[in-house]
Amino acid sequence: MRKLMWFSIGFLAACGLCAYLWIEAGLIAACIGCGVAFVLCLVLSWRYEWLRRAGAVFLGLSLGFGWYQLYSACYLVSARALDGQTVSISAQCVDYGYDTGYGTAVEVLLPIDGIPYRARLYLSGQPEIDPGDVVSGEFTLSVTMPGGYRQGEGVFLLARQAADARLGKFSETPWWCLPAVWRQDIIEIIDTHFPQDAAGFAKALLLGDRRDIDYETDTAFKVSGISHIVAVSGLHVSILFALVHGLGFRNRWLTALLGIPALLLFAAVAGFSPSVTRACIMQGLMILALCLEKEYDPPTALSFAVLAMLAVNPMTVTSISFQLSVGCMAGIFLFREPIAAWMGERMPRKLADGIAVTLSAMTLTTPLVALYFGAVSLVGVLTNLLVLWVVSFIFYGIMAVCLLSAFWTAAAGAVAWVIAWPIRYVLGLAKLLAGFPLAAVHTESVYVTVWLVGCYGLLIVFLCSRKRRPGTLLACGVLGLAAALILSWAEPLMNDCRVTVLDVGQGQSILLQSGGRNWLVDCGGSDDEEAADTAAETLLSQGVFRLDGIILTHYDRDHAGGIGYLLSRVPADVVFMPDVEDESGVGAAIAALADRTVYVSDDLSVSAGGADLTIFGPALTKSDNESSLGILFQAANCDILITGDRSEFGEALLLRETELPRLEILIAGHHGAASSTSEALLAATQPAVVAISVGWNVYGHPAEELLERLASYGCTVYRTDRDGTITFRR
Repeated sequence: MRKLMWFSIGFLAACGLCAYLWIEAGLIAACIGCGVAFVLCLVLSWRYEWLRRAGAVFLGLSLGFGWYQLYSACYLVSARALDGQTVSISAQCVDYGYDTGYGTAVEVLLPIDGIPYRARLYLSGQPEIDPGDVVSGEFTLSVTMPGGYRQGEGVFLLARQAADARLGKFSETPWWCLPAVWRQDIIEIIDTHFPQDAAGFAKALLLGDRRDIDYETDTAFKVSGISHIVAVSGLHVSILFALVHGLGFRNRWLTALLGIPALLLFAAVAGFSPSVTRACIMQGLMILALCLEKEYDPPTALSFAVLAMLAVNPMTVTSISFQLSVGCMAGIFLFREPIAAWMGERMPRKLADGIAVTLSAMTLTTPLVALYFGAVSLVGVLTNLLVLWVVSFIFYGIMAVCLLSAFWTAAAGAVAWVIAWPIRYVLGLAKLLAGFPLAAVHTESVYVTVWLVGCYGLLIVFLCSRKRRPGTLLACGVLGLAAALILSWAEPLMNDCRVTVLDVGQGQSILLQSGGRNWLVDCGGSDDEEAADTAAETLLSQGVFRLDGIILTHYDRDHAGGIGYLLSRVPADVVFMPDVEDESGVGAAIAALADRTVYVSDDLSVSAGGADLTIFGPALTKSDNESSLGILFQAANCDILITGDRSEFGEALLLRETELPRLEILIAGHHGAASSTSEALLAATQPAVVAISVGWNVYGHPAEELLERLASYGCTVYRTDRDGTITFRR
């Protein structure tokens, strides 16, 4: 049966290549070529046994390429034909609506050419949407990006409201929407019985619903290495199976009778996420093996689960939860036993087994976590050892509360009160360990990335060696990490002037550094929390655990939205904000979190290490964009100007009141809008380099008119949407 494992590796590789490289042409040729290679391996396998495994891989590649092409032609072509078009649609909601920064979003089934597509629909306003409701109207459709996470979750279309929409209430909830209704019922039960500080964790643990996990807690989970606890996966399914097996008195037939429906129900209520689907398929195969008195082979079960999921949707390979789930199980199968054997000689067996499971699971998932989340937890093993023992107790307790609430409300409340204490233990421990200065290292540092790649190179050498010395491997890893941290922390200090324009999407966040002083101008972008993460991880990767100051140019969300989140991770000595009307309340919220706040109404100068920092007061007190603070950073014959979102008028006021020097670097105003970075400003400052902080947007930034203007002045242009994070050094 291990041939199935090699076949699934080939099938998985084919789907991954097609999804990430956007391969469309040449798939038939690739399919035929791999088929020919399979036949050759089959013919020669009588002489070379290893060719049987190679043949299985080539067969998987051949069928994977063929299946992807067939799936694309039959399922995706109709959706792609509507990309960017505004059409009249009528779609049925499959879940409850929820609020987003773009209005109310809801998952729907959208029929196109007789084929039902799962889509995410955005409505203006905040209508109350229930499963089964029908939404109709004019919507602009867009196809989710190939290789994007939404396609991995089965969402291939986005629909944004273009005109008035109608919401038709369904008289009776369709049967296939019942899991969503039950999930909502469970959420209401948890909210009713659990204390507020524990309810969010309870919903995340049981259902994978992380909407009530606040940013600080979510960051603590990520840094301490236990985010997997609140992402429904194999851990939760194994806990559920242990309960069912016990209730079935360990009888194989009774276990099957209770277990298979329980697994299906749990997967449906959890939304059939890739991680829980994979785990339920494997657990179902284990139950089947028990009933038939057959040997259960975990690698074969994992292979079958992977094939089944890719057969339904080849794009599942792009799902982060699928990759982490499969990588976790593969790591356990490959490395758990040798790690446990080596550690069993040096510590109690139970402790050795716990460390072995955690380390083996991290072996293949750590590169994925570093790639997607930019962090490598150094305290993850310790946190998991201290936390996992209580997770089963919490899980069973939450289920008990849900069951008791149906007939004994007082008992449900009492159990919830008891379970809240171990939940607080998990939350408190995660925050405590995440608070250590080196709880995690961040791949924002190229040196940390090189260290991580080097560690896996050493691991490969270690596995290929006959004389394996784990102590030597560990020592090399620790010494390499120390060298990476020293280089990461020392590099910014070696520059007289360093300016970093962070890639935060459609927003702005700029780090100014000189003489060991660190100032951040703005922190906002396409997503508030992601902007804060980018800024925090850039600072922490350089050993900056506290900012000398933050300067907020104005209160728009794309400049200020992430500052509150950032301050929860990296505090600042002072926050400078414009002394203007703040109808949004953003400034007041930031002031409540800051240690010290200064409202700027007039120009002021601030010492910034080896640099001079001048903050220009707002040009007006009522206009959002014209009230932007201006910042002139001068160090080592390098002058940098930031104008926020000021338009040509605001720039003219600045030029009238201030004599600006010739600039080495100018940050383009208003993300490259045509109305900013005017001819007058360019003529007065003659910047050598212009950096544009911009992401995907509907405003046409950066404007072609602006780019032509910059070219006429001979400016070298850098853009974060094209070049990523931009760093200037002097």
